Amino acid sequence: MKLCFLIYNYFPYGGQQRDFMRIATTCMQRGHEVKVFTLRWQGDIPEGMDVTLVPIKKKNRLKLYQRFSEWVGENLPAENADLVVGFNKMPHLDVYFAADSCFADKAENQRRAYYKFTPRYRHFIAFEEAVFGAASKTQSLVLSPLQRDAYLHFYHHSETRMHLLPAGMAEDRKVESRDIDARQSLRKELEIPEDELLLLQVGSGFKIKGVDRALKAIASLPDKWKAKVRYVLVGQGKPNRFLRLAKKLGLAERVAVLPGRDDIPRFFAGADLLLHPAYQESAGYVLLEAAIAGLPVLTTASCGYAFHIEEANVGEICSEPFQQRELDERLLSMIRNLPDAQWSKNGLAYGANPELYRMSEAAVDLLEQFATEKEKD
Repeated sequence: MKLCFLIYNYFPYGGQQRDFMRIATTCMQRGHEVKVFTLRWQGDIPEGMDVTLVPIKKKNRLKLYQRFSEWVGENLPAENADLVVGFNKMPHLDVYFAADSCFADKAENQRRAYYKFTPRYRHFIAFEEAVFGAASKTQSLVLSPLQRDAYLHFYHHSETRMHLLPAGMAEDRKVESRDIDARQSLRKELEIPEDELLLLQVGSGFKIKGVDRALKAIASLPDKWKAKVRYVLVGQGKPNRFLRLAKKLGLAERVAVLPGRDDIPRFFAGADLLLHPAYQESAGYVLLEAAIAGLPVLTTASCGYAFHIEEANVGEICSEPFQQRELDERLLSMIRNLPDAQWSKNGLAYGANPELYRMSEAAVDLLEQFATEKEKD
């Protein structure tokens, strides 16, 4: 079958983008034709994938997304695709892969009352209703029970069109034991001695990932522990604001920010704790990737994959509504208990579960099912 995939922006290090690539690659492995429409592409294009850069330039992001939707709406009929699959919410989709959190939920619970009168609100709520509204026929693939429940609270008519996917870990993330050589190599590269603690955070979009929360928690540590901690942030984003915050908190010498890269498993091996106090995450693959690599995790209940951390007993979770004091206290407690806790062993054992690696296969199974049903209609 022929599949048209729509994604605003592709780069190699985002969770949404990695999901897109895994699913697209699985489709091609099964013999399906994949054509991609996007505004921006960074990185290599896999052999056999047809990528079209939509010829639109707008400084205003809302106008850019609106015009993208209009352009694909005008050009998709000529493609004669069996399915149109979107990785961003917009009209014209047969299937939406729910990489993003529920916008209506964020507008209701994280924004002030006047926000609902802004152009931004009107745009994104209209695009979300095009997918989940009562008049829509779009099927949606959701990543976690937390995400599903948030959408159903506002779009209860979409329940029969909503399909929960299993976790989407890449097979190469599974390990049987922590790699001591990789740990030593990374720490030597970063000039971090063995008697210091490496607190790691990984993710693109530093604001939503709660980097400010992480820095404040580290600054709250007693001097004895603060002097032993190094914080390394790896990802694609604008770091200057957070580097200024680190300096203000007296952490400038203890903080390093590195651009997105492909050798994240080395960082899991070299770190002592993954710190991920995100404001909101549909899934949060890095939580599970770290856990199954044997790296203890401290995160927030607003992450879709936080339930894996609880099930596997691989760390601690800050409750909702978030309180900085709770994060501060949990960070200190985890640091103190790292030598004796079983978090690392528990994570390695949890990683043996084959269900953690089935997302792309399950997603393509559903795409094939939807295409068959659409053809019958």
